[in-house]
Amino acid sequence: MSLLARRLPLLMGGAVSLMVGMAAGLGRLGWPGPGTDAMAVHGALMISGFFGTVIGLERAVALGRPWGYVSPLAAALGGIGLILGQGQIGGLLLCLGSLVFVAMSIAVLIRQREVFTLVLGLGGVAWLGGNLAWLARGEPASAVVPWAAFLVLTIAGERLELSRFLPPWRWRTPTLLPVLGLLMAGAVSAGLGWELAWTPFGLGLIGLGLWSMRNDVARRTIRQSGLPRYVAVCLLSGYGWVMVAGLLMLGLRLGEGGAWADAALHALFVGFVFSMVFGHAPVILPAVLRVGVPFRPVFYLPLGLLHASLLLRLVGDLAESHAVRQWGGLANAAAVLVFIATTLTVVLRARKA
Repeated sequence: MSLLARRLPLLMGGAVSLMVGMAAGLGRLGWPGPGTDAMAVHGALMISGFFGTVIGLERAVALGRPWGYVSPLAAALGGIGLILGQGQIGGLLLCLGSLVFVAMSIAVLIRQREVFTLVLGLGGVAWLGGNLAWLARGEPASAVVPWAAFLVLTIAGERLELSRFLPPWRWRTPTLLPVLGLLMAGAVSAGLGWELAWTPFGLGLIGLGLWSMRNDVARRTIRQSGLPRYVAVCLLSGYGWVMVAGLLMLGLRLGEGGAWADAALHALFVGFVFSMVFGHAPVILPAVLRVGVPFRPVFYLPLGLLHASLLLRLVGDLAESHAVRQWGGLANAAAVLVFIATTLTVVLRARKA
């Protein structure tokens, strides 16, 4: 059996959580969608079911140990369990997936004792902590900050690794440490139920955006052409959104709903995280699935739609216009679908050629 045949089902399992999670998010905005049970696990599906599967698969491939694939498999099955209404079983599977992910992170840290592997490991610990908090309390309020820390720290660790290709600067790592401290303080305090946990986390996001603007190789690759420039545009625009998210989170209370919380969370998860997904997919997919993803200028189309739709959504949030927020949210989902369709088309044409 080929590598593609073994790994593609895991990726497709995560894609199920992505599709249902997006539909549940649209249902929360008032669009026709799945039932209220799916809407209640929208965050768990998107972060643990989809991103947990994808990042777990990437980490298992990098580790090269068969037991590592338990992480993406458990995450994918956990997401499907949530979709089928088996909340307890799904939650336990997600905890298993994140636990194996932490074990992989420890194995990588032992093999390569670097600051960036430590940051990646902290992201895994945050994911596990969020899953445990959600499973124990039965509601996502205390889990969202650790879940967010999982994605943010994973991205930060990967970008820190690539910063080694820049000229040496002795303050690169020391200036990142306070940022990591704020992010972890927000995650831990949220797990303990502190109402203002979003504030230190938001400060950490602002610091991460500023640090990344100074230390990311995207500052140089933006001057190139083709794929390097496209990736740099994704990254730098994502850093802009992460600072917007951090500002909006200052003073936000744990579990708080409403338009302001919607703006803060989606500036982070849509603006920052999906910008990183759009930018890294042409690089990661060849490594994970052994398929070529040649760059085409059409990749700028879903990226532009993502940013324009998010801006529309935030305008609706801050102007308290539900209709504008609805259409912005619908266009958010459309941007992701257009990106998936674009990537599949480019890959299939390349394989045919």
